[in-house]
Amino acid sequence: MTATTTQATTGTLPTEGGTLTYDIRSNPETTEPILLLIGSPMGASGFGTLAGHFADRTVVTYDPRGVERSTKDDPASPSSPEDHADDLHRLIETLGAGPVDLFASSGGAVNALALVAMHPDDVRTLVAHEPPLASILPDRENAEAAARAIMETYNRSGWGAGMAHFIAVVSHKGKFPNDYAQQPAPDPAMFGMPTEDDGNRNDPMLGSNMVNTTHYVPDIDALRAASTRIVIAAGAESDGEMAQRGAVAVADRLGTEPVIFPSGHGGFLGGEYGQTGEPDGFAAKLREVLAGE
Repeated sequence: MTATTTQATTGTLPTEGGTLTYDIRSNPETTEPILLLIGSPMGASGFGTLAGHFADRTVVTYDPRGVERSTKDDPASPSSPEDHADDLHRLIETLGAGPVDLFASSGGAVNALALVAMHPDDVRTLVAHEPPLASILPDRENAEAAARAIMETYNRSGWGAGMAHFIAVVSHKGKFPNDYAQQPAPDPAMFGMPTEDDGNRNDPMLGSNMVNTTHYVPDIDALRAASTRIVIAAGAESDGEMAQRGAVAVADRLGTEPVIFPSGHGGFLGGEYGQTGEPDGFAAKLREVLAGE
């Protein structure tokens, strides 16, 4: 289907510890469930291109707690996948939308797995794209230490240093060596990041979500027992990266094979955040998977 633009309406939802902001692109003629597109910490603005490929459906996007337009009473406080799952459950209830079809990427995929484990009746089909689950990798201890090192760099030296360290970790291919977390963080100037510390420690990715997301252990028994159809997705170009390895690992525990999507970790992006994957091919693959093909 050709990508189109559908005018979105915006709503807000008070939730425990903050307020969520969400957008609805309505199609009153559809008979399909609402399609919910989520990331974490990526907000609604990351899904504009992908949403445009599903103008034949009602599409909902949102900003997770503490991200972009959504607020959190204590911006620096940790957010867990269970917190995000509770937010998503409240959102689905508010919309009167369950069960929804849910595409979830990166940290959003981790949160979606928590949602299905806690509230399986909320979701008809979950497509969980590259959950960065260090917790279930064969090199779990080293992978978790690498994620903790990102947050430690951020807390010590600020956003530029933390972001440079994040890029190095998420682009690392293969298992993490025993000494990986002890290696010096890269120079942020190498990645065009600021070298000065602005003193802010409220970044939702590097601070409040980093460790809880990567260290989350999915409830495999609950996921297997859920009525939800769960599809684990991995990028064709991200082989060996932590998020792609997380997809393979969780699929293995569920007794399934990951479905390969075009491009890499941001394959659905069409210029959002300055990144472009293969959004046309990605959307076509997502449509096939949601249809059960």
